Amino acid sequence: MVSITHFWPSARVDRPLRWLALACALALPVAASAQNADLESLRVERTDEGLLLSARLNIRLPGAVEEALDKGIPIHFVADATVMRERWYWTDQRVSASQRYMRVAYMPLTRRWRLNTSSEPLTNAGLGVSLTQHYDTLAEVMSSVGRFSRWKIASSADMDSGSKQSLRFQFRLDSSQLPRTIQLGSPGQASWTVGVDRTVDLTQESIR
Repeated sequence: MVSITHFWPSARVDRPLRWLALACALALPVAASAQNADLESLRVERTDEGLLLSARLNIRLPGAVEEALDKGIPIHFVADATVMRERWYWTDQRVSASQRYMRVAYMPLTRRWRLNTSSEPLTNAGLGVSLTQHYDTLAEVMSSVGRFSRWKIASSADMDSGSKQSLRFQFRLDSSQLPRTIQLGSPGQASWTVGVDRTVDLTQESIR
């Protein structure tokens, strides 16, 4: 079950932030889909830093993906968090968009797993500026891939209490980063598909 909760930096909740408190408490998914992954929890937190997202996914890697990893083929994942503002007179406006790119690779020499994480796209040609972590097992590294803790997805200035807003959270295996020989095969089928797509209403009403 997905839960939406909220936290505040002090016991006193300022009036401009009250709408978000209710939004986080009442938010319900209006669209959801999942393939080989479950969204176990999702919560939004409003702080002085901005809007922070925390989530936990249970990822089930298909056999073809595990086999590719064992052969030393890196697998890439992408998470997207988009906040939209509803406009009755025009199409919805995108308020903010944040991405997290993750690359999982097995290192045969050390028999360990490496995870690179960045806010910029990672390629097999170069990892650029990224956070590197090492794990002993595949289960450990995938648990880290599916865990998001206080990820800043919007600034405080982006959050408008006078309009209806929604949050869309997406997670997927990036098949475009697979070797060409695999891309020409069947990456679009279930054996190469891992993803979650969840949209949540941030209902804005003042607390009476």
